[in-house]
Amino acid sequence: MTDHIVKSYDEELNRMTGVIAQMGGLVEQQISASVAALVRRDTERAAEIVAIDRRIDMLEDEVEQLALRLLALRNPVAFDLRRVTTALKIASDLERMGDYAANVAKRTITLSKLEPIRLSLQVPRIAELVQGMVKDVLDAYVDRDVEKALSVWGRDEDVDAVYNSLFRELLTYMMEDPRHITPCTHMLFIAKNLERIGDHATNVAEQVNFLVRGKTVEEERPKGDMTAFSAVQ
Repeated sequence: MTDHIVKSYDEELNRMTGVIAQMGGLVEQQISASVAALVRRDTERAAEIVAIDRRIDMLEDEVEQLALRLLALRNPVAFDLRRVTTALKIASDLERMGDYAANVAKRTITLSKLEPIRLSLQVPRIAELVQGMVKDVLDAYVDRDVEKALSVWGRDEDVDAVYNSLFRELLTYMMEDPRHITPCTHMLFIAKNLERIGDHATNVAEQVNFLVRGKTVEEERPKGDMTAFSAVQ
């Protein structure tokens, strides 16, 4: 990793990294704010979060334009080429994270129109875990820190464990009282959206590993989502 003779080349590469960091910061804000809006049944804040998603989409477009320009005019190779290709993939993952956070906010608006139900502590817990993963993996990307990225990669199992617990809890709650089926179904979708954010953070961790080492992660990705096989006793 060395500076290039053409200063503008480095500036363009660094700008691309900066836009991705900006995208990540907005995603972090969305996750935190969407769950806060859920807890407080704050529909006004939820609507603001949905609107932020458009800003993330625009930043993804900017990354794509920067990447295309670099590919067309700079003919990057080796590490520089990996910087461009991984930036495109990471931007795509961040855009999907933003979509999932916006979905949480949309469900919050719907839930506000229904009779309040007991909010499981597991929902804020999942949000806390995935927000931490997003922050750490973005730091790993900016710092080219493979070890930190792989730490995030391994933490996806923790998210799955909490999600599995919440899934069983909500199913039991619905069976106890059919009136809870509709709001609990929305809560299940919210939890799944948060769990998927963790999956995309894991994708980013794999891209950081490829960026620095030039190869894929050799170990099989940890995965603990067992809800497809769950049964309520």
